[in-house]
Amino acid sequence: QVQLVETGGGLVQAGGSLRLSCAASGRTFSFAVMGWFRQSPGKERLFVAAIRWSSGSTYYADSVKGRFTISRDNTKNTVYLDLISLKSEDTAVYYCAASDQLFSNDNVYTVPPPYHYWGQGTQVTVSS
Repeated sequence: QVQLVETGGGLVQAGGSLRLSCAASGRTFSFAVMGWFRQSPGKERLFVAAIRWSSGSTYYADSVKGRFTISRDNTKNTVYLDLISLKSEDTAVYYCAASDQLFSNDNVYTVPPPYHYWGQGTQVTVSS
């Protein structure tokens, strides 16, 4: 019913940039928030950024604030994550996620439980 497909990952040098895309299909009309998480080996899945579908309001983890930008294209049902000034610590599998749960507090969306739909992830590797 719902499918999220991430693309755009790859190998990049420190200081470089990437654009990740998340194409959504299926019952996407109910999505309230879409977000990006990342997970590196041996670590928990951590919040990166989120965007409210209707308003376009964004929220970022402190670790990426000022370097990453989340955006959406309504006509394409696609969410983007622009990564610049990449660091080795940004190396991880990046996951796109969608929530159909509407909360006013942005902090609710900084953890996985509100997200019911997940992509399979795309690998970002930053060489130092």
